Amino acid sequence: MSTNHLTTRLAVDIGGTFTDVALEYPGGRATTKVLTTPSAPEAGVMAGVQSILASSGVTASRVDLIIHGTTLATNAIIERKGARTALLTNEGFRDVIAMGNESRYDQYDLNITLPEPLVPRHLRLPVSERLDNTGQVLKALDEDSVRALIPTLRRERVESVAVGLLHAFVNGEHEKRIRTILNEELPEVPVSLSSEVSPEMREWERFSTTVANAYVQPMMARYLRLLEAQLRHGGFTAPLFLMMSGGGLTTIETACRFPIRLVESGPAGGAIFSAHIARECGMDRVLSFDMGGTTAKICLIDDFQPQTSRSFEVARVGRFRKGSGLPLRIPVIEMVEIGAGGGSIAHVDALARIEVGPESAGANPGPACYGHGGTKPTVTDANLTLGRYDPARFAGGTIPLDVAAAGAALLAEVGGPLGLPPEMAALGVIEIVDENMTNAARVHAIESGKTYEGRTLIAFGGGGPVHACRLAEKVGIRRVLIPSGAGVGSAIGFLRAPVGYEVVRSLYQRLSTLDTDAVNALLTSMAEEAREVLNFGQPGQPMTETRLAFMRYTGQGHEIPVQLPNRRLTALDAVTICSSYETEYARFFDRSVPGSDVEIMSYAVILSAPAPYVAPVPSSANPTFPRSTRWQLVRDTASGTATQWPVYDRATLGAGDTIDGPAIIVEVETSTLVGSSWRSFVNGAGYLELTREAS
Repeated sequence: MSTNHLTTRLAVDIGGTFTDVALEYPGGRATTKVLTTPSAPEAGVMAGVQSILASSGVTASRVDLIIHGTTLATNAIIERKGARTALLTNEGFRDVIAMGNESRYDQYDLNITLPEPLVPRHLRLPVSERLDNTGQVLKALDEDSVRALIPTLRRERVESVAVGLLHAFVNGEHEKRIRTILNEELPEVPVSLSSEVSPEMREWERFSTTVANAYVQPMMARYLRLLEAQLRHGGFTAPLFLMMSGGGLTTIETACRFPIRLVESGPAGGAIFSAHIARECGMDRVLSFDMGGTTAKICLIDDFQPQTSRSFEVARVGRFRKGSGLPLRIPVIEMVEIGAGGGSIAHVDALARIEVGPESAGANPGPACYGHGGTKPTVTDANLTLGRYDPARFAGGTIPLDVAAAGAALLAEVGGPLGLPPEMAALGVIEIVDENMTNAARVHAIESGKTYEGRTLIAFGGGGPVHACRLAEKVGIRRVLIPSGAGVGSAIGFLRAPVGYEVVRSLYQRLSTLDTDAVNALLTSMAEEAREVLNFGQPGQPMTETRLAFMRYTGQGHEIPVQLPNRRLTALDAVTICSSYETEYARFFDRSVPGSDVEIMSYAVILSAPAPYVAPVPSSANPTFPRSTRWQLVRDTASGTATQWPVYDRATLGAGDTIDGPAIIVEVETSTLVGSSWRSFVNGAGYLELTREAS
């Protein structure tokens, strides 16, 4: 089922600061931003939805599809505001989620802080059973040992239960029987099974993912059902789909069962948005840059496909420290996410250095310039002090900004300790946040085995177009694209996402002794499971099937994905699969290892609606040079000097309009800064193409 044939579609993205809404309907598209309401997220959603319906003239009954993405699950884990959860596991293994894999993200820190498990030790409860690595029963499930835990679960007022047994990824029957017993005794308590949430080997990651799913399930299910009810009460009859971390859409029923798959749904929408723009403009190598109110997200896109992964960390205790968070084994679009949004708070540390983030002022109280009680200086305050925003036109004029309050906050927290006036403190804050994002981008490229040479930076989000030129200069990119609707890019990306679902299973095989019958049977069952999830009452809809094997040389610790033929495998395919693996391995690590046997650890089957046809951008008109609407005093972060910059209204620009920097191009949800060495050109689709002069 493709969503793109549906006439009128509504998308909603809840961020840490703003809730973005996008509506596409015959004859146009409307977008809006409203402040997120953390205590009742559905209130912000409904406010944004009602606002956009009123401005567009579209009635609720005309909407054919609603697509929603949210960071609520992520925030619940980070803030430890999930359900009171218990973990049922094998006798002697209740400390797996505490011990992890015994690695240290900083081996020289003697006082290292490790992430606390979501389930305290007294709620990690043992049951008696044991399977071997092939799924054969070594010790039958002692059902009495399960029933003996019921009084404890009641006494401790447990709200959700995770079940994680050894080798359940091969045989989940014992876990399913435990769920049956729990449902009989505690029908109101939801149960998450590791064999369904994350059926892959490696107990720590599997148990951690299952626990996280159980931890957020009651809250997410309540929220989604409440939102659905309010939408129905508001006159909507369209189905509600949820954006998943892997870039596909799923039903509300699946989202309520597996809410952990929604943790990166908002950023995933941004990556889908960039991939769509890249396909439109014929850009096969892209860096997606999404800077919102709370975080900035960076993603590599090659051949119009975002880079993907099967693992993700949440709630890191070490800033930017890989391995310092809770591991989640779910399909995700791979990106680096840092606390560098418009609401990120700036301060001076004990060594008299300016630090920015990861703490954020959020929507409440927000930056000091919002006038909602915030007193801490943020990136938005710094941008305003530097003249990058028009205080009367921010967010389309819905949020008037207080320049004096921004300057006072910067002076109190940054300028005063360093002996700097507010504008120079603001300059330091912006330079630090730009450098933080640049460092994250450099590390991401190195870890991915890629470079930025010849790439185009696609910038969006409320802050992306403001910081795009400077970030591009720092990483060596000479071309930037600012699409229309950039301020609500993630929400628009939801409208471009295909309906899809990914199933992952573990089955250990060596290529030298590949059991193709076992592999074919597994892949067939995985495809059937995905089709069952995607059965929306429209059987026969075409689906694209992708098959992957996660492979490594024997004895290595980590795998890389290799695409498999989308057909029944034969013994002859082992040679082709090995060749594909060695090619991919050499791309990551420069050369293969001839003569070494290769092992397959897991398989993935991805079903999705075919990618819709994307019309190429029409040829641009001859260059024309429009007049500016006004001038604004701006302090250039590259030179530090303050000069008058011309300001242009993007709504009045047409194809071919060319603007030499320095300049500001304003629109309702964001502003684009054209650096002094940059030129902006409006292409045939109305997108801003910024190119940097060779000098």
